[in-house]
Amino acid sequence: MKLDTGISTRDLSEVAAEARKAEQLGFDAIWSMEAGNDGFLPLAIAAEHTSRIKMGPAVAIAFPRSPMSTAYTAWDLAALSKGRFILGLGTQVKGHIERRYGVKWEAPVPKLREYVLALKAIFKCWAEGGKKLSFQGKYFNLSLMTPFFAPKPHNYPIPIYIAGVNEHILRLAGEHCDGLHAHPFTSPKYLREFLLPHVEEGLRKSGRSRKDFTIFTSAFCIVGRNDEELERARAGVRQQISFYASTRTYQVVLDTHGWGDVAAQLNAMTAKGDWASMPKLITDEMLDTYAVTGTYENIGAKLRERFDGLLDRVSLYLPYRTAFEDQDWMRLCREFNG
Repeated sequence: MKLDTGISTRDLSEVAAEARKAEQLGFDAIWSMEAGNDGFLPLAIAAEHTSRIKMGPAVAIAFPRSPMSTAYTAWDLAALSKGRFILGLGTQVKGHIERRYGVKWEAPVPKLREYVLALKAIFKCWAEGGKKLSFQGKYFNLSLMTPFFAPKPHNYPIPIYIAGVNEHILRLAGEHCDGLHAHPFTSPKYLREFLLPHVEEGLRKSGRSRKDFTIFTSAFCIVGRNDEELERARAGVRQQISFYASTRTYQVVLDTHGWGDVAAQLNAMTAKGDWASMPKLITDEMLDTYAVTGTYENIGAKLRERFDGLLDRVSLYLPYRTAFEDQDWMRLCREFNG
């Protein structure tokens, strides 16, 4: 299991320093979020100012972008990073696609399947020097690629990860993708009993096995040096879990543990804007199920114990102010990455 990190700043002028720091500390990959800023732009800066660390969006929202526009960006980032780029894609939910992006909502899994296959067709065309492009589907039809618009070929592979929670998209990931961004709202039981069986079903269809596939998540962690720090951390994680658990798309994570009724209650509270009361529905048992608790010295061991055999990459999701210092991160990176 490799230890990764994320780009925390939304200020592009700060990305170079943050990426260099992540590489120096020993993280294996750095991921950018598409939350309040573009998912790709920070990675161009990170690629230019680092030489070892892998990188990618976790995740870029696919449907507001055409496969061709995403392909151009991914192709350039793979070249700039000399093969360190990983393309992470997600569907988002209907409300955001229609009301935030202003894009028509269509069946997300069939459309994402075509999207991924279209990307592969484009990458193959460019790798072969812009030879004939031909992809015909229900949602995308691509048949024009002239030499003027074909980028310079390169031999850097572009792994494609998609984000998924429910069965159909998990099978899609296993069948056609190189990896999966599992949602932070997760548990070992959900991963073992629901996520992995569906991913492996897709892998079998593609003639691959689990060793050919990468699963990453940013895991909720409750870390502190004393009771006061731990209580502040628990409050931050409780709040964030209540937000995720209110989304119907993620109800299966609650259903796995018999807590599905909580999702409906939380969803009703979001409709009323009652955000402050939502964390009260997240019990201590639920908190311990969905988050890893430890000290700065043993959180790495706790993460490996919980996710061994389930995850290939992990980062720490810390929705609160922490006292992590450089030596803490360096120790964790050595534990995971050598």
